[in-house]
Amino acid sequence: MLSSIEFIKQSLGLHLFFARIMKEHSFFLEVGFTSKDSGFIQQADAFRREFDGILGETISLSNSVVNPEILQSGEVITPFTLNAEMATIYFTGVRIPTQLTQAEARLAGSDIITANPVLERHVSVLNQRAINATAALIQFKKNILSNVLYCKMFTFNYPLLILHITREAELYLLQLRRLQRREEIDLAKEAYELQFFWNRQMAEHAKFIRGLLDPTENDLINQANDFGNEFDQLTAEAKAAMDATSPMAKVTDESLKATEDFRNFKAQGTQAILECKVKSIIIPLLGDHVLREANHYLRLLKMFEGR
Repeated sequence: MLSSIEFIKQSLGLHLFFARIMKEHSFFLEVGFTSKDSGFIQQADAFRREFDGILGETISLSNSVVNPEILQSGEVITPFTLNAEMATIYFTGVRIPTQLTQAEARLAGSDIITANPVLERHVSVLNQRAINATAALIQFKKNILSNVLYCKMFTFNYPLLILHITREAELYLLQLRRLQRREEIDLAKEAYELQFFWNRQMAEHAKFIRGLLDPTENDLINQANDFGNEFDQLTAEAKAAMDATSPMAKVTDESLKATEDFRNFKAQGTQAILECKVKSIIIPLLGDHVLREANHYLRLLKMFEGR
């Protein structure tokens, strides 16, 4: 059974990454609808605001509580996050609360905290709030995807992107429910499934980037295509390792190197988008979003490598 201290630290660390991811998923859905679907725009905006609230509460509980490596990993915020939000506000008119990003930049981590029953209760309530919101968001995403696939709705988001962000919400919900049950997580066992999961997500990131670049950006398109092919292969290798037909250590080493390279590509791309040096229809916040996910995966891979 998970200790009280680990329950607090793991819960808040999970929210710092995933609550921001969920609020941005909601935003990407919101700005992808046409004016005809104003009801869906309002629902997506309500989800975005709810996850703003969850993230804000998480930040208020996290100072000198969460593990320092989470704050240092670049999965919570990056050097580009604030500017990406400000540029995205300018382009869309949606008022993203940048004060959350500024507050996260001031957070300090701690390796050692003492048991705190009051904080534990607060975290448990926060987890349940996130469980309820994430479960509802998953259903909303599935409804959108069904409408798109049956030609009942048009959105500027790829159907695969809607499926992609649904998977991430399902992972968040699964991990939240396990934390609420105080389940211990066996990282060695989780490594197989999480590498399969995140290698597939990285492959799809590359394909989304490829498809959102201007057709004249040949070099970047080719680089994104190469990353897509590489992570498709790594996804297949992770699946083989899950089926005990391939060594996981080899997959971890290859995934770590590929993800570091892809992270650097994303960082350069996000900076270029903010400096108006690349032609694309990639909104600045999306560049920073996928960069943070690569940083999250890198932290996991380094943990797996250490085991």
